[in-house]
Amino acid sequence: MTHGIHGEKRWYTLIVLCLGVLMIVLDNTIVNVALPSISADLHFSETALVWVVNAYMLTFGGCLLLGGRLGDLYGHRRMFLAGLTVFTLASLACGVAQSQAMLVAARAVQGFGGAIVSAVSLSLIMNLFTESGERARAMGVYGFVCAGGGSIGVLLGGLLTSALSWHWIFLVNLPIGIAVYALCTALLPRTRAPAASARLDVAGAVTVTASLMFAVYGIVNGNEAGWLSTQTVALVGAAAALLALFIAIEARVAHPLMPLTLFAKRNVALANAIGVLWAAAMFAWFFLSALYMQRVLGYQPLQVGLAFLPANLIMAAFSLGLSARIVMRFGIRGPIAAGLLLAACGLALFARAPVDGGFVWHVLPGMALLGVGAGVAFNPVLLAAMGDVDPADSGLASGIVNTAFMMGGALGLAVLASLAAARTDALAASQAAPLDALNGGYHVAFAFGAVFAAAAALIGLALRIRRQAVAGSGVGSAMH
Repeated sequence: MTHGIHGEKRWYTLIVLCLGVLMIVLDNTIVNVALPSISADLHFSETALVWVVNAYMLTFGGCLLLGGRLGDLYGHRRMFLAGLTVFTLASLACGVAQSQAMLVAARAVQGFGGAIVSAVSLSLIMNLFTESGERARAMGVYGFVCAGGGSIGVLLGGLLTSALSWHWIFLVNLPIGIAVYALCTALLPRTRAPAASARLDVAGAVTVTASLMFAVYGIVNGNEAGWLSTQTVALVGAAAALLALFIAIEARVAHPLMPLTLFAKRNVALANAIGVLWAAAMFAWFFLSALYMQRVLGYQPLQVGLAFLPANLIMAAFSLGLSARIVMRFGIRGPIAAGLLLAACGLALFARAPVDGGFVWHVLPGMALLGVGAGVAFNPVLLAAMGDVDPADSGLASGIVNTAFMMGGALGLAVLASLAAARTDALAASQAAPLDALNGGYHVAFAFGAVFAAAAALIGLALRIRRQAVAGSGVGSAMH
């Protein structure tokens, strides 16, 4: 499927789509800054407060695959607008919430809408830009929004919470959502729905959504409940059993939710493996580096947000222009490996950051390497995950790669945070100073994150690449 949009109009459409995606990306981090204010206002206990985050993660992570396939079956434009509507209305409900139950329920609905928007937006962009050079540049813009939006959320969350109230971290989505909806309605032409013979695989949708929800819940609560606790083992076991059932269903139904042949495509399978490992490293770095700056270096929340800006600016420089040129010149394999190795080096620098570290010497160098690495690698990873996929399955492929990043990030954060806590406890038991013990835990987590990023770089070298004799044949020819 292609859209009947030509010339500059496609780039305006890309900007509008990326604004919609930015709403979703911001929401993943903007809430964290406001949690203390939310807790004080609505009288959440510490145990209950995690549900402000978990309710969103459960529905978001659980519905990405379903959202992508719904886009393939019923139209990416239609599902993008539907998901945007759900997310915007749920944001309004969050913003006016006066009780714990209302806020948590609205966050769950928000996650469902966000999953649909995230799953179909990438396929819309891939179908808008079919020429290899333009697609690389468009994916660079998308990559910048996804990679840089998180730290912008920290800064914006601090500003809105300090200047107004926590309600505005949700209410700010209302005018943006309305504007994006109106502009998408005007810019994105209607497309014909797929053939009527294509049906939704209900059994597959139910089993994989439930499996992902059980997995997300088990992972995000593993630290608190204990990784070998009955609850965690039962949740992860149920997720594995449902996943096995889902695979069995997909192998037998006429119209599977996720054709298993998709993973026979080497680049699709490897790109998603890269996504899991890279997200495991990057999510943990973002979370733990913020804690390092706050708890060890004594930064205020707004200072933490400002500290991430250099990495964002570097990421912007690569994602918005340089990354596309690099991909056109070298294909996807080299930039992925080089970018992820740079990210691994950045994490290794954080693993040596001292208790009395300064921003210029001990924070900025690692952030710069991570910014360059993310800016170089993110675009080609997405191209590898999507480039070999039939347009009829582009929504599903988008949902899969988003799920890989989300699940990898959740698992990586949980595991590395556990390692950090265990190391901190061991150092404290050996009479280490509190800050030394805390920093020692972060060092272990950053070191393992560097290993994950390096492993992802090695997998990147295994991607298939075929160079064509024609100069400038670009991304499309470099990915087969």
